[in-house]
Formats: sequence, structure tokens, C-alpha cells
Amino acid sequence: MAEEQPLMPGDIPAWVKEAEEQIKAGDFPVAQEKKEISIKFGKGLVGEPFTSKSGHPFVEVKIPNVDPADKSPWASFVISPKMIHENQFGKGVWMKLPEDGATRISKPVITRTGPDGKKIWGRDVREIPNPELKAMLEAYKNRDRSSILGALKEKKGEAAKAPQAEKQTRSKRTVPEK
Repeated sequence: MAEEQPLMPGDIPAWVKEAEEQIKAGDFPVAQEKKEISIKFGKGLVGEPFTSKSGHPFVEVKIPNVDPADKSPWASFVISPKMIHENQFGKGVWMKLPEDGATRISKPVITRTGPDGKKIWGRDVREIPNPELKAMLEAYKNRDRSSILGALKEKKGEAAKAPQAEKQTRSKRTVPEK
């Protein structure tokens, strides 16, 4: 075995020397914490897992339309199934994404009508910031939660004013004797 030679000053990289000088001066480099946002949504929005062409597992997550009257197809995005976690009650799921990041979502749209009259669909792909994605997925939290019991008197008044449909009485059918 060859004898070990002591390190020469040129053998130490410059970044190591800079770090040693900062430590001697009392400046400790602190890694900045990345801010993350938690997104909570229903288990029913998570599709079946699939494998990409490159062999990585993914799962599709659907984004419901904010307006209940909007009957267009829902937008979606794909994410690693390792990033989606069940909540403790088992009915919902949650995931964390970087706050300053963006996610690519796609939505099916009708591009044109073919010569045979069939609709030809395409995909509208765009990137949205993760806080906006959170607002889209958690739109169910902003729904009107007025109960039927709270508006019971109002509903009874509407029902009384509505025209009553005549009920038909059942007549007994006579069966001819043989």
C-alpha cells in the first residue's frame, strides 16, 4: 500500500473553504423551508392507477366544475399515487404540493364537428398555480349549506300555492266468471 500523502491546499474544493470560513464567522447556512399547501378532496375524484410509457405509476385526479349548472366534462391532472394520502376517517384524501409551484391540468373540449355530424374532441391543456388548484378542488366548501328544515315553512307555503293534481281512485276490476 502506498503511503498517504497529506492534503495540499489546492486539493480542497473552493466551496468547502467558503463553508469553513462561514462557520468560523458564525454564519450557519440554514436551508429555507419550502411552503406547502394541503389540498383535501373526496376519494371519488381519484381515478384508477396507471403506468406511463416511461414506467412510472400515476393516478388521474378529476376536478369538478365549480358551477353545478355547468355540465361540461371535468378537468383533470395526473400525479404520483404516493403523494395522495387517506385521511383518518377513510372517506377523503389529501395531498401536499409546493405553494410556489404549478400543475398542468387538461380539460376535454369540442374542437369541431366532423363531416358526419360527430363531435371531435380535443384537450385544453394549461398550467395553473397550486393555490388556484386548491381553490378548484375545495370548491365544495363554499356551497350553500342551508338546510331544508330551516326553510320548511317557506317550502310548505310554496307547496300550498301549487296547483293540486287530481288523484285517481283505483277501481276494483271485475274478473269475468267462467
